[in-house]
Amino acid sequence: MDHEPDFLEHLRAELSSGRVWLDRAIVLGYAILAGLFVVGFTLASDWVFARFHGLYARWPWAVLVTTPLITTGIVWCTRRFFPGAGGSGIPQIKAALHPALPAQRRFVFASLRLTLAKIGLGAAGFAAGLSIGREGPSVQVAAGVMQHARRWLSPNTGIDARALLVAGGAAGIAAAFNAPLAGVVFAIEELSGRLEARSSGLIITGIVLAGLVAVSVFGNVSYFGVIRVPRLGWDAFGPGLLVALLSGVAGGLFARLLIASLTGTAGRFQRWRARYPLRFAAIVGLAIAVIGLVTGGVTFGAGSEAVKQMLQGHDELTPLYTVLKFVATWLTAWTGVPGGIFAPSLSIGAGIGDAVAGFAHSDLGPALIAMGMAGFLAAVTQAPLTAFIIVMEMVDGHAMVLSLMAAAMLASLISRMISRPLYDTLAEHMVGRAIGSTEPVHPPPPEAPRPPPPQPDPSP
Repeated sequence: MDHEPDFLEHLRAELSSGRVWLDRAIVLGYAILAGLFVVGFTLASDWVFARFHGLYARWPWAVLVTTPLITTGIVWCTRRFFPGAGGSGIPQIKAALHPALPAQRRFVFASLRLTLAKIGLGAAGFAAGLSIGREGPSVQVAAGVMQHARRWLSPNTGIDARALLVAGGAAGIAAAFNAPLAGVVFAIEELSGRLEARSSGLIITGIVLAGLVAVSVFGNVSYFGVIRVPRLGWDAFGPGLLVALLSGVAGGLFARLLIASLTGTAGRFQRWRARYPLRFAAIVGLAIAVIGLVTGGVTFGAGSEAVKQMLQGHDELTPLYTVLKFVATWLTAWTGVPGGIFAPSLSIGAGIGDAVAGFAHSDLGPALIAMGMAGFLAAVTQAPLTAFIIVMEMVDGHAMVLSLMAAAMLASLISRMISRPLYDTLAEHMVGRAIGSTEPVHPPPPEAPRPPPPQPDPSP
């Protein structure tokens, strides 16, 4: 017979072990530290990109020299000293959590050394004006800090290395987007699939603490401000459906293109890149500089300012901008520089929504832009819950919860028909390289249940 829990008994059990509370304090202290690292990365990136914009405003043609040179230097340094720091950072943490990767090899993808390298090289990418974001790298930055806590925990602690990596990765999203709820959902949907019951409360508390660190520095404000959403009726159904469809197709093609480029299946160009990575980086840097000059500098960096202008109705960018931002982001990722695709994806999705609003002559511009952001990000990552919550928190779009959710779900469904999951595929490729396998590595299948032993025949 079940008994009601005894409050005093449970309280006595909780307070009986000081070491358990010390372990919890260590983890929460590292969560705060992870938030501070992400905040520092954010401030450094913003400062460096402001210097780049100052240079571009004075001498626009200088980017034809500085962007290729800095891009080449980043690629050389990454390949020579910090190969685990290249790319977004999310596939690395998924690789570190992969069941096929030996525990002693996790340092290849997450460590304090890689955290510092990611911050420095990521900021250098903004100095070059590359089309990158800092949100994906923030996942690896925070996870590298959190996993360092393991060396101070007691040997018998119930907090394992996987839980620390999940908490750190999600804390990076929470602090980077100033969106703690998105961090929690990201931990469940993208990193772990589920949270262990024994440590879920501690993980969520750590994620929230990291988010609060960002709030305390940047204020409790939405990333893109507050959008004015008119009443959404049936007149919004057609344009909204078109935004979701276009975002799904474009995001699926983008993910497929990145997979082909980053896993070595892109043919002759990929072989040439593997043989001459520095020449490839210089050519790509020059191409990104040219694209930036053609668009008046709009495609440089993450694209957040362009999104803010579109949401406020002050700027209408042509569909050509969206296409060129798509190309610039793909080329940047192909070089292997440390940099994310979250923020550029939001910029591309916003351009899709803005184009549909202009085509339909609709006054629903801000709503369609937000739906495009959620749809394209969901299509690229195939993580619709994380995508729509990120956008909802970034634009304070609680009035659009159902619309954003529908756009993200539909776009993600379309993307799954076009491309394999981007981060999962890249993580499996990284794990295969880390353990010396030439074949893609997949999680081991669950063990089949054993049949019950035969029972003796009761009949005489």
